[in-house]
Amino acid sequence: MIGVLGTTEMLCALAAILTGIWYYLVANYNFWKERGVPGPTPRLIFGNLKDIMLVRDSFGESLKKMCDQFPGAPLVGIYARRTPVLLVRDPELVKDVMIKDFSTFSERGNPMYEKIEPLGAHLFNLETKRWRSLRPKLSPLFTTGKMKHMFALILECADYFEKYLHTLAEKGEPIDCREITAKFTTDVIGSCAFGLQMNAIGDEDSEFRKMGRKVFEISLRARIFQIVRMAAPWLYELIGVSALPLDVQQFFMSSMKETIDYRMKNNFSRGDLVDMLIEIKNNPEKLDFETLRLRPPVVFHMRKAVTDYTFRGTNVTVPKGQRVWIPVWDIHQNPEYYPKPEVFDPERFTDDMCQARHPMTYIPFGDGPRNCIGARFAVYQTKLGLIKILSNFKVDICDKTKIPYKPDPKSFLLAPIGGVHLQFSKVN
Repeated sequence: MIGVLGTTEMLCALAAILTGIWYYLVANYNFWKERGVPGPTPRLIFGNLKDIMLVRDSFGESLKKMCDQFPGAPLVGIYARRTPVLLVRDPELVKDVMIKDFSTFSERGNPMYEKIEPLGAHLFNLETKRWRSLRPKLSPLFTTGKMKHMFALILECADYFEKYLHTLAEKGEPIDCREITAKFTTDVIGSCAFGLQMNAIGDEDSEFRKMGRKVFEISLRARIFQIVRMAAPWLYELIGVSALPLDVQQFFMSSMKETIDYRMKNNFSRGDLVDMLIEIKNNPEKLDFETLRLRPPVVFHMRKAVTDYTFRGTNVTVPKGQRVWIPVWDIHQNPEYYPKPEVFDPERFTDDMCQARHPMTYIPFGDGPRNCIGARFAVYQTKLGLIKILSNFKVDICDKTKIPYKPDPKSFLLAPIGGVHLQFSKVN
């Protein structure tokens, strides 16, 4: 009958459709071979990210395992599902990407959906045009002079932190250092960046701490949306629902708006970042100018080429739009730069040792124009917190301390499975 397909025709059509799907999925899998870049064999659908997507391995561990298969290779080619991604491992080439040829790699390569994720429109994600205009306005907020103004605010949080540690130590139970330092960080950020004194350290029900925890909480819902966001950006944008819960976005946006409105209405200031943001808002033309090696929170840095580019000293040319990842975890744990890399040894960072190493072998905050704008602030806070701990307590491992350290594969940032439990005892 005309218009009706027989069994043979239907099987042929199905075979053609499946062949087309298969070709679509594997069409790019010769990309790095054609360019002479070594890399692990990709798997159908997953590329080289199967263990990451199935939550079997953390990002840092997985990328390092891929790089370890090609010792000495300055570049390693992998596939994020079907998208070619270049891992840049050689310090000189890292320097080219981050600094020397920054204009070619000024983009992060992380898609941004501002209508769905209003909190995502920040310096880390912004495209070059908007980033270039905003960065010089925000950089002065973290100068040494400005940091001195905020020292009293950070110290106040550190004093609360010290008192809380004494209370916990008196119980004689192991302390989850990841949780208490997260609370300390929450207080510092809340005080200096939001102008709020919420005492997340002492208040277990602190709304600010709850919301801060939910930002990094990887629920099944969030995991699904993140996979959709990475694998099918068009579908994510079409659905129009953020991977970050709506109540979290509304909480932080309303908190900042209410603080700014109150201060502008009542002419109130306290020398924190909010005051400086208000200054920028009112005068947009005015521009007044350890452990991180072993456990870097950001395990890789992302860049994207804005033009075709040939890597220096190689025959490798990548096209415009090529994604480039710099595997921080792999570089920081390379025995060529750090003998016995799994050992915590502060002596690696004496002045002489630092000068003897290539500067691009230590990049927890990135480098170049798109380095972390809050690096000085983070180091300031961390040093003050460590001073409060080490001047008052002896810290030891205990039965609940998990050795070896195992990163949580559900976390995008580096985080340990089950926390970091240690025993605190007061110093006499």
